[in-house]
Amino acid sequence: MAQLTKNEKLLRFVEDSAALCKPERVIWIDGTQEQLFALRDEALATGELILLNQELLPGCVLHRSALNDVARVEARTLICSRKEEDAGPTNNWMEPSAAYKMLGGIFDGSMKGRDMYVIPYSMGPVGSKFSKIGIEITDSIYVVLSMNIMTRIGQAVLDELGADGDFVKGLHSKAELSEEKRYICHFPEDNTILSVNSGYGGNVLLGKKCFALRIASNLGRHEGWMAEHMLILGIQYPNGDIKYISAAFPSACGKTNLAMLIPPEGYLSKGYRVWCVGDDIAWIRPGKDGRLYAINPENGFFGVAPGTNAKSNPNALASTARNTIFTNVVLNTDNNTVWWEGLDKNPPAHAIDWRGQPWNGEMGTKGAHPNSRFTAPATNCPCISSEFENPDGVPLSAIIFGGRRAKTAPLVYQSFNWQNGVFVGSIMASETTAAATGAVGVVRRDPMAMLPFCGYHMGDYFRHWLEMGKMVGDKAPKIFNVNWFRTDDEGHFIWPGFGDNLRVLEWIIERCEGKVDAQETAIGYMPHAEDINIEGLDIDIETLRGLLSIDKATWLEEAAGIAEFYKKFGNKLPTELQEELAGLVARLQA
Repeated sequence: MAQLTKNEKLLRFVEDSAALCKPERVIWIDGTQEQLFALRDEALATGELILLNQELLPGCVLHRSALNDVARVEARTLICSRKEEDAGPTNNWMEPSAAYKMLGGIFDGSMKGRDMYVIPYSMGPVGSKFSKIGIEITDSIYVVLSMNIMTRIGQAVLDELGADGDFVKGLHSKAELSEEKRYICHFPEDNTILSVNSGYGGNVLLGKKCFALRIASNLGRHEGWMAEHMLILGIQYPNGDIKYISAAFPSACGKTNLAMLIPPEGYLSKGYRVWCVGDDIAWIRPGKDGRLYAINPENGFFGVAPGTNAKSNPNALASTARNTIFTNVVLNTDNNTVWWEGLDKNPPAHAIDWRGQPWNGEMGTKGAHPNSRFTAPATNCPCISSEFENPDGVPLSAIIFGGRRAKTAPLVYQSFNWQNGVFVGSIMASETTAAATGAVGVVRRDPMAMLPFCGYHMGDYFRHWLEMGKMVGDKAPKIFNVNWFRTDDEGHFIWPGFGDNLRVLEWIIERCEGKVDAQETAIGYMPHAEDINIEGLDIDIETLRGLLSIDKATWLEEAAGIAEFYKKFGNKLPTELQEELAGLVARLQA
């Protein structure tokens, strides 16, 4: 195919990449259905993809990654800033010229005998002032078809780029899928991402964590906006008003479930609705009226399949019903559909597991990989927001942080102000569960859920949060912390979670609008138990009071853990956060 642009910088990038990787052909992706269907047919013919039952799952295919290539590889994910201190203590660093030299050797000839695809893509609606353009060069049809779901691709993006527009460069090659030579490298000063020897989505769909968080967080820091690992949802009230919230949670804390929440029956019957703007990433910047506005820069969902079912998240399940790529799930050979653990209690009698081996539910092994995925268009989601494509984004009333804490954090509390809210986000933590590791209850700190995704020094990241608060002043969203995971003495969750979390969100919005009072505690503003609606729940007011209680001795232990964690950031830790920690300790001891 002929080139589709006159952008000299882009043409040079493609020429240089082709000279290095030595592909058979260079194919520009124009985003037309004809081209995408032809590529899909090619991948079906080679076995890279498997066509599923087109009556039951129209447009859906199955993909299997290599057995050694099933998840993000944090140890080989590098930030290649010119100064090591700019990468900070929470990132792996390599000096840029050394990284380019090493990667050049690995990429050399890596596409021999393969086609090279040039994918122009937009993070965010094409033409929005929020949006950024990227180019991903790859030798994987799986990547082309996945990027078509996860981003906006094709000629419209090149038209927007124009002859002299700038873009984030991305080069990916499956190469030999060698674990020893697998690297995902980010060059923040060059706006460049190089990924090699992986075929797994999280390492090779370069628009996702690589661009939308690691590179974008650094861009936002210099340009006065924020790239955050946050869902965005809208709560529609019976009178038609919609209020928007963004929220950050570490993994295994119900982020996607909250993004696609279905209100409990009592709320539904009154006319409450929840609309999903995004399930994973938010780009946030000040709008014309001085408030913070958010867009979802993605165009699809890259969700974890196991545990997704008609009860836990019916909207996510419905999102996978058509035009979806399933990765490393079970192939049910009786009807040519897919299955995974937690989908239902009826594993197929005749199937092929994620490794490509014969399997059935009686074998005692898992059929789907625990990190198996679905890549589904956001437009499939029954609760997708009408503002999903709004180029101006949605105004945020509240920002929520959360984690999985058995005893420490209450059900919900509000920070005293923006600075205190940044402190609350910086100390975010979850406790390990028995399912995840041998040691239960180990506290893992994950500030703003950005620990693996912040593209620069986290101390500077905290500073940027503080500056953003000064920029918007009293128009800043209120900041809250939630914990759905408080347990009783037998280890059972006390709060029902799922759709009933709307009851807590309702209190949060009422606080933002000054409609409800709160009690001041050592850690923040806490609800009066009577102000959270528990009608229809199997919880009494005393149980709710327990969920809203804090134990000072436990929190003093927590403060010691925070102080230890903060040492990691040295003199880059903003003094404001040290002051917030000291203030917390003083209030707890008072």
